[in-house]
Amino acid sequence: MLHVALTGNIAAGKSAVADLFRRWGATVIDADRIVHQLQRPGTGVFSAIVRRFGGGVLNADGTLDRSALRRRVMADPDDLAALNAIVHPAVRQEAAALLAAAARDGARIVVSDIPLLFETEDPSRFDAVILVDAPEAVRLARLVHNRGLTPPEAARMMAAQAPTVEKRARSTYVIDNDGDLAWLERRAREVWDRLEAAQERV
Repeated sequence: MLHVALTGNIAAGKSAVADLFRRWGATVIDADRIVHQLQRPGTGVFSAIVRRFGGGVLNADGTLDRSALRRRVMADPDDLAALNAIVHPAVRQEAAALLAAAARDGARIVVSDIPLLFETEDPSRFDAVILVDAPEAVRLARLVHNRGLTPPEAARMMAAQAPTVEKRARSTYVIDNDGDLAWLERRAREVWDRLEAAQERV
C-alpha cells in the first residue's frame, strides 16, 4: 500500500485534486471531514471547545458556529493554539484508525488530505507528499468571491499558514493550479500516474 499526503494552502485547489484522485481509485482520508465529525454536539472535542471558548461560538440550535470560532482564533494566536491542541490529537487518532481499516481492506493508494500537513505533522512518515499550489492573488480572490470572506479575513487566514515556497521545497510533487479545471486535471493525472507506478514497486 502506498500512503501519500496531499496538502495545499487555503484556496489552492487541494480538495479538487482529492476528488480527482478519489475518482481514479484512491482511498482518501479527509482531515477536514474528520474535524467536522469530531465537532458535532455530543463529542469530546465539541465539549472541550465549548469549555474553552464559551457559548459565543455556538449557533442558536446548539451546534458549533464555525465562522464565529474561526474569527476568534484568527484574531488571537493563543486561542488558535488552544483550538489546535484540542482538535489535532483527536484528528490524528481517527485518521490512524481509518488508515488501518484501509490497509485491512486492501487499498492500493491511500491519500491523506491534510491542509496543515507541514504545520502539524511529520511529512517524512508518508511515502510521498503532494502540494497543490496557486499564486497568493488567485487564492485571495477565491476566498473573497467563492467563500464570501472580506479581503482582511482572507488575508488573515492565508497568513496563518506557512508560506508555500517552503512547502514546495519539501514536497515530492507540486501541482500548480493556476489554470482552468482541465489544466488542473491534466497536472493531477500526471502525478497520479507516477503514484500508480510507485505503488507497483511497493
